Amino acid sequence: MKKNLFAQLLYLAWLLALPGHASDDAIANLRQTGKAFASVARAVSPSVVFIQVEGKASRGVTPFFSPFGDEGPFGEDFFKRFFGDQFPGIPRTPRSDKPQEERRVMGQGSGFVFAAKDGLLSNKTYILTNSHVVENADKIRVKFQDDREFVAKVTGRDPQSDIAVIEINAHGYHPLTLADSSKVEVGEWVVAIGNPFGLSHTLTVGVVSAKGRTSLGINDYEDFIQTDAAINPGNSGGPLVNLNGEAVGINTAIFSRSGGYMGVGFAIPSNLAKTIANQLIEHGEVTRGYLGIVIQQLTSALAESFGIEASQGVLVAQVSKHSPAEKAGLRQGDIIERFEGEPVKDVGSLRNRVALTAPGTTVELVILRDGKQKTMEITIGKLTKDKQLAEETSQRAEDIGLTVQTLTPQLAEQFDAIVGEGVLVTEVRRGSIAAMAGIKPGTIVLQVNRKEVKSAAEFQRAVKESSSDKRLLLLIREGETQRFVALSW
Repeated sequence: MKKNLFAQLLYLAWLLALPGHASDDAIANLRQTGKAFASVARAVSPSVVFIQVEGKASRGVTPFFSPFGDEGPFGEDFFKRFFGDQFPGIPRTPRSDKPQEERRVMGQGSGFVFAAKDGLLSNKTYILTNSHVVENADKIRVKFQDDREFVAKVTGRDPQSDIAVIEINAHGYHPLTLADSSKVEVGEWVVAIGNPFGLSHTLTVGVVSAKGRTSLGINDYEDFIQTDAAINPGNSGGPLVNLNGEAVGINTAIFSRSGGYMGVGFAIPSNLAKTIANQLIEHGEVTRGYLGIVIQQLTSALAESFGIEASQGVLVAQVSKHSPAEKAGLRQGDIIERFEGEPVKDVGSLRNRVALTAPGTTVELVILRDGKQKTMEITIGKLTKDKQLAEETSQRAEDIGLTVQTLTPQLAEQFDAIVGEGVLVTEVRRGSIAAMAGIKPGTIVLQVNRKEVKSAAEFQRAVKESSSDKRLLLLIREGETQRFVALSW
């Protein structure tokens, strides 16, 4: 102990004896860093706009909800989108059935001039922002750093990715270059510029905290860059830029208990924004690819049930009839490991890649079926709105906490099912493993351990056969969606 203390004192004395120029060099380095941020601000700020929106809204305060549900881990106000001082978030269903009055409201956000495809900037200046910033707008005004103001109109919006393009009849404003966001690294310096709380052209600095954030429940299509650069209400739609002054993302959302900055912000990556924006300019809408499958994350429990190691891939829970996937021979229970040669990491990343693939394109999938790898080719279809996806006695499965009943014609009609195809869950014991897995009364159990069940008795026998392993793989249907559930006890 004394030896360690003595060593520490010697080290301290050595530090104190260092020449003064060492600390001077450190301060000089900090000055250079500060000048780098100032240089970014000078280069980028003239391209950033303050957006004011006038529109209609129902009278009263719009409540918020957590994307994790009513019992989310951080409470109801944890997640809030930011749209000026209105904080609309994502509304719940109104509690009252009475019609609400409409009132004029003012919202605010940010945006930035960007370089669209060659030939698309002939007569207009295009501005990238968030779809929710200009949603339901009757009048949009944009203000530049030089105090010039213009009336803008919406070129196109894509609510599913929360990207919008607006346009003004003006020239001479320098567009920001959209960087290759796939090359952004965790830990890299980034700068957020926008208009938080209406404070025009505010700059904040941070780092890239994470990449590829999906399944947050913010947008339908997610691939967020996470940053700790301070982002607040009003920053929405503004650029997240690197030290070269190139936009790597569009600031979009925050996690917050208070509605303000808490160190966790999200930006739509520039590669996704570029693809969506150019489609909006050229066609006024976004065309997305379609496979016709329902997929779910391959958890360790599901992987164990399928007798494989959960290294990567997603599980095919359902294949739609007459879909590109069915025509190519993809089956329920297949595990998609690679898409066009690249590993499939999670549900969100595969969904994004399929959506961004042009309809008519033939892609290669590597799947795992019954423990064996198989390569297949599938021609991507076009996603349209209509594709957005006999015993009467009850049997109780005590180990997992389920009570099921054979489907009668009356029950089948009531629950939109088919007699002889599965059994109906009539009761789920509170606190049971079935309840913890999210199974609810009204669910149809189609298979147990990859075998179809047609009656409550068959279901009970299948559960008993698994009692020694204490593991069960169920295929269930909820509404129009099917998914696998792995239970263990």
